[in-house]
Amino acid sequence: MFEGQPRGLYALALANTGERFGYYTMLAVFALFLGANFGLTETMSGEIYGDFLMLVYFLPVVGGFLADKFGYGRMVTIGILIMFAGYLLLSVPLGGDTFALIVMLIALVLISLGTGLFKGNLQVMVGNLYEDPQYADKRDSGFSIFYMAINIGAMFAPTAAIKIMQYAQKSLGYSVNDSYHFAFAVACASLVLSIIIYYVCRNSFRHTEGGKIKEQGTKNKEQAASDELSPEETKQRMVALGLVFAVVIFFWMAFHQNGLTLTYFADQFTAKSSTGIQSMLFDIWNLVAVVVIVYGLFSLLGGKSGKERGIAGGVLVLAAAYLAWKYNSLPASTDISAPIFQQFNPFYVVALTPVSMAIFSYLAKKGKEPSAPRKIAYGMVVAGVAYLIMICASQGLATPDAQKTLGDSAMRVSPNWLISTYLILTFGELLLSPMGISFVSKVAPPKYKGLMMGGWFVATAIGNKLVSVGGYLWGGLSLTIVWSVFFGVCIAAALFMFAMMKRLEKVAK
Repeated sequence: MFEGQPRGLYALALANTGERFGYYTMLAVFALFLGANFGLTETMSGEIYGDFLMLVYFLPVVGGFLADKFGYGRMVTIGILIMFAGYLLLSVPLGGDTFALIVMLIALVLISLGTGLFKGNLQVMVGNLYEDPQYADKRDSGFSIFYMAINIGAMFAPTAAIKIMQYAQKSLGYSVNDSYHFAFAVACASLVLSIIIYYVCRNSFRHTEGGKIKEQGTKNKEQAASDELSPEETKQRMVALGLVFAVVIFFWMAFHQNGLTLTYFADQFTAKSSTGIQSMLFDIWNLVAVVVIVYGLFSLLGGKSGKERGIAGGVLVLAAAYLAWKYNSLPASTDISAPIFQQFNPFYVVALTPVSMAIFSYLAKKGKEPSAPRKIAYGMVVAGVAYLIMICASQGLATPDAQKTLGDSAMRVSPNWLISTYLILTFGELLLSPMGISFVSKVAPPKYKGLMMGGWFVATAIGNKLVSVGGYLWGGLSLTIVWSVFFGVCIAAALFMFAMMKRLEKVAK
């Protein structure tokens, strides 16, 4: 899966991994921080959470517009610097008064703006790597690898947030409220790592950065002409992208409940401890060992030499021995903190990406691989199934408002329900997100690449704004109603996508 990819892919992926690690460390505890530090209700916390996510994913359209004029690389660098300033403000413990709230909101705006300049433009640069004909057929697999790298950072984020907060409380004597700021400070350090990786490895992707308008004017005229599409072709592509953007709004509305209502469910309705094999899932290093086993198996089965297969076999034995040792060393019970559940989605992405790529590679050889638009539609259906699991998990449970009054007598369910839900959501994500980004980079008219990648993020932004719907539903309503809303929008969006399939597949060829 890694063979034949351009060198610049790995450099850009690692730079993004560092940034995403910091972002998801902050996001793992953000909704809980709003309630603990400022005393905000779930509804108000959901509103701020949704608005923040909306800005994070809306501002890439501004970043894309600027990058089309001044260069992608320049916007990426400026974006990292602005993000750093935002995380630095968020890292300062100022208490829970109005001044602290204002500073926090300013920090969120800076983080959003910096992300808008960084995230979309970095992905355009990844897409530009595949303009070279020798890499053209590797575009989808390249974006899958890039997406996997993002999630390596996200996988470690919840554990990092929890551990640094525990250290601040137990070793440094900080209050719970102040300890949240230590989790936010992790993001500052991760951005430093990202910018170092970016500049050390820059030679491998410098040709994708673009430049100023006057520099673009020196472009070979024949190449410029070949980049041009007819007005009709441009219109068809823009309409197709608009249809895809309309659908993914509802995916992100449902998917990003992981930081809101699914986290509330983990905090209020899920068991606070675990035992046996199940408890091993809440140790990040056990999950890393599982990832090593997955990749080791692929290397063992696909190795081109005896030496390669021998190394893979040795790694498999070591990883399995490590898991056996951890199992024999299990404590009687393992405490579970609500943010830790957010590690499962990125873990599944990292572990399942080679499986997904192998399946689609096999289908491609048979001439049966679904088109990118069809994969997106299937992703919506799968996301709906995830919320069917939550409907089943919630049978017999009280409403969130009633649950708070029950105290120790409140009924709590097995962590397996959320673990399973994240697994199914991840299948949907793997079908939709990397394929959607690849589709945009392929179909977008050349002179609108940055803008159209920004459009993908605007759709994501609208979906993230709608995440706050979960906050409004959370309270007096039955949990079955809450999850049914997200099930319904996913299935409705999938049906719309299937209805538009011929038009979408026409431009995807």
